[in-house]
Amino acid sequence: MARFGDGLALGPDLMSSAESAVRQAMEPLTGRADLMCVFITGEDPDLVEAAARRAMEVANARTIIGCSASGVIGGNRGVEETSAVSAWAAILPQARIEPFRLETLRTDDRLVVLGMPEGRDDDVVGVLLADPYSFPVDAFVERSGDVLPGLPLVGGLAGGEVRGSTRLFVDDEVIETGAVGVVLGGPITAATVVSQGARPIGPPMAVTKAEDNVLYELAGAPALDKLEQIITVLPADEQELAASGLLIGVAMDEYADEYEQGDFLVRGVVGADTDNGAIAIGDVVEVGRTVRFQVRDAGAADEDLSELLERFDLAPVEGALLFSCNGRGRAMFPSSDHDIRTLRRTFGPAGVGGFFAAGEIGPVGGRNHVHGFTASILAFGAGDDA
Repeated sequence: MARFGDGLALGPDLMSSAESAVRQAMEPLTGRADLMCVFITGEDPDLVEAAARRAMEVANARTIIGCSASGVIGGNRGVEETSAVSAWAAILPQARIEPFRLETLRTDDRLVVLGMPEGRDDDVVGVLLADPYSFPVDAFVERSGDVLPGLPLVGGLAGGEVRGSTRLFVDDEVIETGAVGVVLGGPITAATVVSQGARPIGPPMAVTKAEDNVLYELAGAPALDKLEQIITVLPADEQELAASGLLIGVAMDEYADEYEQGDFLVRGVVGADTDNGAIAIGDVVEVGRTVRFQVRDAGAADEDLSELLERFDLAPVEGALLFSCNGRGRAMFPSSDHDIRTLRRTFGPAGVGGFFAAGEIGPVGGRNHVHGFTASILAFGAGDDA
């Protein structure tokens, strides 16, 4: 018998699908689930809510969290834009499991987030599911290291076509705004990996002049000139990739002798100024940091995920949660199954569940970030709760 299980059920009857997916996830377990995650794709938010409540009843798990999504992952498959329910269950009997619900309170000059559990010395990891319309997820995640030092956060932005259509689940509650999640602590063997799906072009360069998110000089020359030098020597296919969506990676460790896959925080290049040779990017970068331009396509995304999993030092993996961008799946690969099947090839028969997110949460270089076009993974190893 196993300690982790996953289930997937499709069809317009979300109530039946919720029951089926939960029972599939519970079937291989040796007892009652300590943690269950449920993810639901459906057009009608009220039906999603009803299905979530049915899943809670059937699961009878000690803690349950979940959300609505544009697609779900489980049962060795990814399913997008089709009514479906995925469930993932775990037995973690000696773990400390603290579910939470986050709300925001507006003061005179800022938003305050309420509801996060107080940090403890034996915290291992947090799972965060957020409504993108009502919760300041970027600011919260980027500053989480200051408030909860050393706690990696993994998760994603829930799916909802319009404001008010998102549904978040935590224990016996279904809510429409804010964020929910769980902090896991105690004797748990867990690790995270974030595949940003990009490959570098050109050399690493030092930022020699910058202000906020605008890079004026790279390696002592106008940033736009450096970029043009790199682009002009690329093969035609990579020039097309750069033209359709150029990225830049910011090195997380300035003291590394060499930079490998996963060593850069990848952000978009959002503009350029031909008058002063500057480029604007989707993050603030200080003078002295090392950057490297990047491109992304299906080949780069496949290679990045495969290489990171090959270097993954947690073996064997018994269970995993996968938060994959809704820009991956069929939008990037031949099918919605790419990421889950890549995990299966590496992890074997582990119980794997998750959803296609509107933004993924995961640590890079020891700090938590919100990403796009990534696969963010939380894996559980053998020997937990021994």
